[in-house]
Amino acid sequence: MPSAAEFAWLIPLLPLLGAVIAGLGLISFNQSINQLRKPVAIALITSVGAAAILSYAVLAEQLGGAPPVEHLFVWASAGSFILPMGYVVDPLGAVMLALVTTIALLVMIYSHGYMAHDKGYVRFFTYLALFSSSMLGLIVSPNLLEIYVFWELVGMCSYLLVGFWYDRDGAAHAAQKAFVVNRVGDFGLLLGILGLFWATGSFDFNGIAEGLANAISAGTVPGWAALTLCLLVFMGPMAKSAQFPLHVWLPDAMEGPTPISALIHAATMVAAGVFLVARLEPLYSQFPLVGLVIAIIGTITCFLGASIALTQMDLKKGLAYSTVSQLGYMMLAMGCGAPVAGMFHLVTHAFFKAMLFLGSGSVIHAMEDVVGHEPILAQDMRLMGGLRKKMPITSATFLIGCIAISGIPPLAGFWSKDEILGQAFNSFPVLWFFGFLTAGMTAFYMFRLYFLTFEGTFRGDDQDLQNQLLVSAGKVLEEEDHSHGLGVVHESPWSMTFPLAALAVPSVLIGLCGVPWNSGFAKLLNPEEAFEMAQNFSWGEFLPLAGASVAISSTGISLAVFAYYLNRIDLGQAVASRFSTLNAFFANKWYLDDINDKIFVKGSRKLAREVLEVDAKVVDGVVNLTGLLTLGSGEGLKYFETGRAQFYALIVFGGVIALVALFGVLGGPSI
Repeated sequence: MPSAAEFAWLIPLLPLLGAVIAGLGLISFNQSINQLRKPVAIALITSVGAAAILSYAVLAEQLGGAPPVEHLFVWASAGSFILPMGYVVDPLGAVMLALVTTIALLVMIYSHGYMAHDKGYVRFFTYLALFSSSMLGLIVSPNLLEIYVFWELVGMCSYLLVGFWYDRDGAAHAAQKAFVVNRVGDFGLLLGILGLFWATGSFDFNGIAEGLANAISAGTVPGWAALTLCLLVFMGPMAKSAQFPLHVWLPDAMEGPTPISALIHAATMVAAGVFLVARLEPLYSQFPLVGLVIAIIGTITCFLGASIALTQMDLKKGLAYSTVSQLGYMMLAMGCGAPVAGMFHLVTHAFFKAMLFLGSGSVIHAMEDVVGHEPILAQDMRLMGGLRKKMPITSATFLIGCIAISGIPPLAGFWSKDEILGQAFNSFPVLWFFGFLTAGMTAFYMFRLYFLTFEGTFRGDDQDLQNQLLVSAGKVLEEEDHSHGLGVVHESPWSMTFPLAALAVPSVLIGLCGVPWNSGFAKLLNPEEAFEMAQNFSWGEFLPLAGASVAISSTGISLAVFAYYLNRIDLGQAVASRFSTLNAFFANKWYLDDINDKIFVKGSRKLAREVLEVDAKVVDGVVNLTGLLTLGSGEGLKYFETGRAQFYALIVFGGVIALVALFGVLGGPSI
């Protein structure tokens, strides 16, 4: 009987077929297909559901000890050059397949309720299916070149989804920003892939690692060149997984529909970079300097995201910067040579962050009935408050997510984050300190989000506050747009609350799969490392580090309770007045957007204007001058076209006389 892994090629193919059929239907029979909203949605959800079932079967086989499966075929060949394509299924891929299909399936179910009244409902589901298919194809890719193909497809789908509401300026600009920033990283990735192929003659992960090691030992590739190629490849994950300084696109991606925020930030696009670094572990482990660079960038990203999240009042952007911070933790683990710990945090984070984003979408969906569809109002926590009693399921699941991401045991986030901090403490104590400090900041800003949104009194019907926020944002709504105050906040429909409840279960329990003294997750991905972890585990080392982590997280939560639940201190005003420069630095996102705008956006526009001047005055001038000379000479020469042989003979004779005179003057040969 064939194994499930033999049919793993169907996992990305099923959503792709659904997306292609729906997309062709939209192109050919737009009006008819848009009227078949539910049948199309059910068909696409079914395709992702079938892929999920097959993914679970593949994961079950890997858990049962099945060997990795790889099927390749020759895609192109020329002489000795052979380019294989195909698919590979191993423990790492099996985990990612199950994770992506689970999150994608729940997001699609959620989208049925969230996008129910959107005119682009069918188009949205088509994009979702294509996005899921692209990520699944990336996971099963057996080499770097095939990964690059799906990598670009993921980027294209993110552009379509972030800019889904393209008639909004913010969404259009955010999509362009995401596309351009990712192209910067992808350019480095492509150069690195081609360079590694030049150095090793292979696109295969293990083939590249072995080939580069042999090339360095043989002296055919210098060490500095190998380091450069590794760092160029890392530029791709830097952009996709939003690492400093290429993180700037991710918060702006909140302009897309909230289900997309959950899908991008949880298990698809941002996970692709971390996954690729894990795939390249055999290569990166040869270069400690590359690991150090990755760890430093991850730590900067980790601290940067948390510090900016402290000042955010937009619910989705607060969660977005939280994602940036957590991705920094994952890269810190990769740089410390602990890919299992990084992947474990990727899995746990995917569940509770998807739940948090979908919970924020549930809140925004309810707020729109009160304040209208203007994102500035519907997403601002200053207009929320007191929603726990009106939205009990959303608030309960959001609270679970806050506890999980804060690292409070026994929820999932504690085990994965603590494992990363333990690895960082052993490898780079200075970087551990910043990760440790970030853990406290994370707990504070997450419970700040929770208390501002769900506790206290409801502030959404304060018309003066709404107007104040609009004026501060430089926007003024038309008079009729202020008529939304008659709406009532209510719990979301089952299609939106069911995914929240489903995600709450792994957010609580899945961390228990990775307890350090008996890590089932490590046993699956790297049995040797799992055995070593169990052998070297010491309560004397574990408890102080874990206790310190819980203590700083508890401190952050306590501070949030005093400031935003008990209202004992006006923390925001106190910090803004005493540390105004630091507060402005964080509130303005470390001024990185301003720097990018001044150097790259305005700088490129200035360069373009100068090039245009050169084109208009120099290039066009030369072309126009050539045309004028041709026209003038033609006008002059036409008078010599008389049609009389005697006249032509006279011109030839005159020319000969002129040549004789010229040579005579120059002292040349004479006739």
